[in-house]
Amino acid sequence: MVSRDLWTSRLGFILASAGAAVGLGAIWKFPYMAGTNGGSAFILPYIAFSFTLGMFLLLAELVVGRAGRGASIMSMIRVGRAKYWGIFGFIGVLTGFLILTFYSTVGGWCVAYAVDALMGKGLITDMSQLGAYFGGFISNPTLGITYQIIFMLLTAGVVIFGVQKGIERLAKYLMPTLFILMLVLIVRGLTLPGAWAGVEFMFAFNPEAFTTSSLMNALGFTFFSLSVGAGTLIVYASYLSDEADLPRSTAWIAFLGIMAALLGGLMVMPPVFAFGLEPGAGPGLTFVTMPAVFAHMPLGQLFAILFYVCLIVAALTSSVSIFEAVVSALGDLKIERKTATVLSFGSMMAIGVFCTMSFGPLADFKIAGKTIFDLLDYLTSNVGMPLTALGLAMIAAWVNWKETKHQLTMANPMPDWLQIAIRFGIGIVSPIVIIAVVANSL
Repeated sequence: MVSRDLWTSRLGFILASAGAAVGLGAIWKFPYMAGTNGGSAFILPYIAFSFTLGMFLLLAELVVGRAGRGASIMSMIRVGRAKYWGIFGFIGVLTGFLILTFYSTVGGWCVAYAVDALMGKGLITDMSQLGAYFGGFISNPTLGITYQIIFMLLTAGVVIFGVQKGIERLAKYLMPTLFILMLVLIVRGLTLPGAWAGVEFMFAFNPEAFTTSSLMNALGFTFFSLSVGAGTLIVYASYLSDEADLPRSTAWIAFLGIMAALLGGLMVMPPVFAFGLEPGAGPGLTFVTMPAVFAHMPLGQLFAILFYVCLIVAALTSSVSIFEAVVSALGDLKIERKTATVLSFGSMMAIGVFCTMSFGPLADFKIAGKTIFDLLDYLTSNVGMPLTALGLAMIAAWVNWKETKHQLTMANPMPDWLQIAIRFGIGIVSPIVIIAVVANSL
């Protein structure tokens, strides 16, 4: 087996893995998902699912990654002890590849809005003007693709330096920076008159708001927010030393992922309520509603800059992990890292430009009623990630439970009852829930 770089510390691995899980979901998607699904009726199930189902599947990824010492395809073949299990690994790599083709579009938007904030542009109180401003920007292919390329160059620039000098160094600096910036923005938001209504909206317990829809949306967001099924943590775990405690590391990753999402909600919702704006504004909450919030604030430009820097950091820590999953898979084919990085960048951008143009010249071009952007989002979220997660669960719980048990107890002993509970969660509960989520989505 080819030797691989290892993380220099357990902290570096946890921060990088948490960064992979956090992504734009924490700041861009979580607030509007909570806003459109009844606040606590969405948040409480999301937390419960993350600490149960999410942790089971995260643990399966770490087990297969460290035991296989390769990217998704190679690790699944090695741990599954049959080449056909590599199909699920290939689906995971392809899913990650396709995610970055459209994720980079939104990443480009974050870069563009950060630049606008630096220049003092976009801080407008009129929501209709902000909507027109956002619509005009995303429909301009030249601007959209330019910022998409900048975002992807930032991502590739980190990955090309490898695990220790690139990914780990980025995580150790940017993840603490992200949390500090979020706390600064939260404190500022909570000092606004009427902001506490946003906190109550998120956490007030309202049994009537709990519906099948809110529960299923919380389940789906659990997959999305923890990046389960994209193969990122398989790769990250393949760089992990044998001394690391996998269950404890999994708990930390889930905890930091949940914390980032809650902080993202607290960063957005209180100011939105303080200025009487619509919490259920959907995806436009970040790019249409928040600029209006900053336009009302004293020192609004400064806080707008901090907010969009947060978005870039969150997007980058996640995109780097997905990009690394693709580059690592090419590395298993004996392709040198720099070459693999260039190949990945070029091929992702070749498809990514069409995702960006889905909001402009290709807005009317649809397949099965969906734009290219929406189609790839749908296929990765509802087909690719669940299939990969299903394969992981089967391998970890049934095909090679002996290896899973070894990985779980390598650093510290574990009582038999807990091992049985983990196997039940990975091998029975997880597949049932995955199938339920896919059926609901379809």
